[in-house]
Amino acid sequence: MQYIDSFPCQVKTIENLWIPMADGVRLAGRLWLPQGAEQNPVPAILEYIPYRKRDFTRLRDTGLHHYQAGHGYAALRVDLRGSGDSEGLLQGEYLEQELADGEQILRWLAEQPWCNGKVGIIGISWGGFNGLQLAARQPPELKAVVSVASTDDRYADDVHYMGGCLLGDNLSWAGVMFAYNSMPPDPQIVGDAWRDMWFERLKQTDLWLDTWMRHQQRDAYWQHGSICEDFSALKTPVMTVSGWADGYTNAVFRMLEHLDCPRLGLVGPWSHRYPHDGIPGPAIGFLQEVVRWWDYWLKDQPNGIMDEPMLRAYMLDSVPPTTSYKTRPGRWVTESSWPSPNIQSKSFTLGWRGIVPGFGHAPEVIETIRSPLSVGLFAGKWCSYSAAPDLPHDQRQEDGGALTFDSEVLLETMEILGQPLVELVLSADQPVAMVAVRLSDIAADDKATRVTYGMLNLTHRDSHEQPAPLEVGRQYRVQIKLNNIAQTFPAGHRFRISVSTSYWPLAWSPPRPVCLAVLTGASRVILPVRVANPTAEKLCTFDEPQAAQQPRTEQLGLTERNWRVIRDLENDVSTLEVFKDEGVVCIKEIDLEMEKCVREWYSFQGDDFDSVRGEVLSERGVRRGDWYVKTVTRTVLQSDAENFYLRADLDAYEAGFRVYCQSWDRTIPRRNL
Repeated sequence: MQYIDSFPCQVKTIENLWIPMADGVRLAGRLWLPQGAEQNPVPAILEYIPYRKRDFTRLRDTGLHHYQAGHGYAALRVDLRGSGDSEGLLQGEYLEQELADGEQILRWLAEQPWCNGKVGIIGISWGGFNGLQLAARQPPELKAVVSVASTDDRYADDVHYMGGCLLGDNLSWAGVMFAYNSMPPDPQIVGDAWRDMWFERLKQTDLWLDTWMRHQQRDAYWQHGSICEDFSALKTPVMTVSGWADGYTNAVFRMLEHLDCPRLGLVGPWSHRYPHDGIPGPAIGFLQEVVRWWDYWLKDQPNGIMDEPMLRAYMLDSVPPTTSYKTRPGRWVTESSWPSPNIQSKSFTLGWRGIVPGFGHAPEVIETIRSPLSVGLFAGKWCSYSAAPDLPHDQRQEDGGALTFDSEVLLETMEILGQPLVELVLSADQPVAMVAVRLSDIAADDKATRVTYGMLNLTHRDSHEQPAPLEVGRQYRVQIKLNNIAQTFPAGHRFRISVSTSYWPLAWSPPRPVCLAVLTGASRVILPVRVANPTAEKLCTFDEPQAAQQPRTEQLGLTERNWRVIRDLENDVSTLEVFKDEGVVCIKEIDLEMEKCVREWYSFQGDDFDSVRGEVLSERGVRRGDWYVKTVTRTVLQSDAENFYLRADLDAYEAGFRVYCQSWDRTIPRRNL
């Protein structure tokens, strides 16, 4: 990363300003303003998220927003209502209140004397979501969006559910927001009101996980904020961005296909991070691309960005399996449109003796699989942050509990780009069951690197809105959508399809062990094979990554990040432990120390499906002189065949003394899950 401290425009920073809402609540913002904007107004860029502009995202915010301001844009970072230093209460994701506030912020921005009335929105994850959602409401001030690691579909493609299966990240993410929601504003910003604001937040805190788990199928709760419900409503130009190690890649391809507005797609090798800070690398000069996007749509500069290919994607080379990569070898490829005429759907039969090219050329034979709960311990995280070794390990450790189909050795290199599909003809011995499917690259030494995967709750085989139990013993043809991917399979390698009946803890286990009977010969995999055309393909290159110089910090405590799989053979208990301790970091310019430590445990005993258990423990603190506040949040999720059991605790400390505590104990019925 090249950190820049000299820009075309000088920048002044306003540490905090108040944005009034119609109901009297004030939202807190931090502003980076090009020198002279008061005399010569400029376009404005908004980022609008709940992650505490004052401290926890301060470094990242400065690198991003100072850079944009240095290129002639007023950059505003706003804390959502009830988060960070903003007044009010935050009670959920993407609620109507949040979007209504967002529209008021856009109007407020356009009316400022230093703004020329044109506004763009940029955001990653939450900010990528609400940027799309606000654009779909068609506010006149909003002229362009950059949406990174986001989704158009809050049910089918978000942190909560995948293919109708409950994700382990649902618990993990709930723990993150539980911790954020328990933290106070900064007294240097809000003054003596900080303690009253803090206690109001603590008393109004509830378990978002409870809400998410009571909506187990696609309903109005998830349809709200899902722009896929009406793609035509979004008319604002969109740059949509993600990474192959991220959880939100599929939305890029759906939006390129279904949106009618001007759009560009960019997918790299990265995890859940902005691409200029992308891990695994190579990181790219993403902020230069962002400035080009704003220059075109907000300053009417004819820089040719919309003459470039609709999709730029990083074609991954084959690599040995491991849980983290500093960089992924590969190359950038382009497609002028999506879906692309360069992609051919090729079918391969899942046969009794392996994978056969074509479809219908293998005898039909029943193969059965009843996976142990251990399948999934080496699956990595649904949405990688590359903050720990959270990518999938050698899949041979998983394949012992799966039904596997191998291709013949490839005689020539094969590239895929897009979404692989697996069609299975199967029956089950339980009315509620799931199936997980993995596509792996098998090297000459038999090491297996997972390329992509997908899951389906089989009660959702026809509909996420109206799931229905399976008829035991009846055969069904079902389609499992794997995550989009760009991957090279070299000559001399094979590819493997692995089918399992559980994938814990990436997904919560079904209520009972399940035996699936798969009809080989009638089942197949459909791969999106890319036919390279080097003469027609446009060269795709990026500048080296840049960001604005970040504030000076000092690391005061040791950091530790790790994933551990623990097998207690005496008690037959298996545990995945995730540990992320960021120690204590001092931000010099505001004289503030931050501490954050998160531990997660996912365990089971033997083959007892009633024993699965997930726990998230988070500790967060902020200190300045004698002012010291810390919160400890703990969430535990368990289940049996009929119910989920949710328990949680919140403890808040001031100057080392506990000043608030609350506990929750909830029971949530399972419904076809």
